[in-house]
Amino acid sequence: MKERHGFFTSKGNPLTLLGEGIDEGSKAPDFTALRGDLTPFSFHTLAGKVVVINAVTSLDTGVCAAQARRFNQEAAALGADARVLVISMDLPFAQKRFCATEGIANLETLSDHREASFGLAYGFLVKELRLLARAVVVVDREGVVRYLQLVPEMGHEPDYEAALAAARAALT
Repeated sequence: MKERHGFFTSKGNPLTLLGEGIDEGSKAPDFTALRGDLTPFSFHTLAGKVVVINAVTSLDTGVCAAQARRFNQEAAALGADARVLVISMDLPFAQKRFCATEGIANLETLSDHREASFGLAYGFLVKELRLLARAVVVVDREGVVRYLQLVPEMGHEPDYEAALAAARAALT
């Protein structure tokens, strides 16, 4: 399994990312994860949609919760041709509870806890913690990565405006 170094830290301490990694302009890899009701989700089912993927370490942390809330607010404005996903290693039950408590209704939470399929396919799985690195990926209707931000420090928020601008551009 490929290990990548120098991309991600926690409180300034370097962490190892597992997986190949992706680049802007590359085809977005397929992955599987679990929905809140424990049914399987496959990324390829969103073909033809613009997809904003938010990778977060855990919805039980303040920064991840803020990221989910912000994209929940913005999701409706993107329209029916866009889907917003939040994916973490949290159990589906915890994600479901978070959404109910926070009133999250405009995005879909997915759990990568079982196989780490997403984390490995996108190169966001943190070896030392078995959590996902914080990242935002925008995939266009043809399945091409049009925007990628791997946030270099675990405790920092992503560049919301840049990600949303990329999503809006992919929709036009």
